Amino acid sequence: MLFEGIVNARDLGGLRVGGKTVRSGLLLRTAHLHDATDADVARLRDEYHLRRIFDFRTMDEAAAQPDRPVPGSGYQLLPTLDIEAERQSGEAVPAETWLDLPSHIVRLAFSKVFQQKARELYPSLVMSDFSQLQYAAFLNTILDTPDGAVLWHCSQGKDRTGIGAAVILGALGADRETIVADFDHSNDSYRPLVERFCAEVEAKGGREDEKDVVRAFMGVSTRNFSRTLDLIDAQWGSLEAYIIAQLGVTPEDLAVLRERYLR
Repeated sequence: MLFEGIVNARDLGGLRVGGKTVRSGLLLRTAHLHDATDADVARLRDEYHLRRIFDFRTMDEAAAQPDRPVPGSGYQLLPTLDIEAERQSGEAVPAETWLDLPSHIVRLAFSKVFQQKARELYPSLVMSDFSQLQYAAFLNTILDTPDGAVLWHCSQGKDRTGIGAAVILGALGADRETIVADFDHSNDSYRPLVERFCAEVEAKGGREDEKDVVRAFMGVSTRNFSRTLDLIDAQWGSLEAYIIAQLGVTPEDLAVLRERYLR
């Protein structure tokens, strides 16, 4: 699933879920659509019949690089990071830093605050009430979209988008191996960037804690993601139980999703 101006794009179609397969062309995850070309927009409209775009970025991110609209699809901004709570705690990262993270990542790798943020990013996305409301809206709006494709993204299409993919795959009944492999696949897109910044950090005396910041924010930390799934299992028993208990999706809803997206 290659586009001209949209990076880290993939179709969940073809993934095995139990004895079934995810239908192709319906569940799309990407980075932002700001740089989508005319040809990209035409493909999303005509080839995929796109109906919904879910944007997990902050309002500042979305305003700085607004998505190109795709005719025939609705757009929904669902910011999954609780920026206001971070501001109140005094731990908010300035917007200009988030908007140009590659320019700051080597310096930030040596920050204890950012090392902690790297460890806590994924747990915060699944544990906080704020984030859960956004992912609940995501799943419930998908339920209300019976035809055509849906697409979800954040800035790089890896962390917040990866959690979105995990909850939809969990709703479809995918096993942990499939969910983790899809999450880790973002590293294929960003490996050269991660390796370059890790080398710069190491040249400045950085070790694993510092390089983990680069891995978490320039690529994905599959280790931290697996630990987050462990937290879900410890508290709710399974990802599916979490989806039912915390995201307001009923067993009947799960049956609808599986009928629609599995074959």
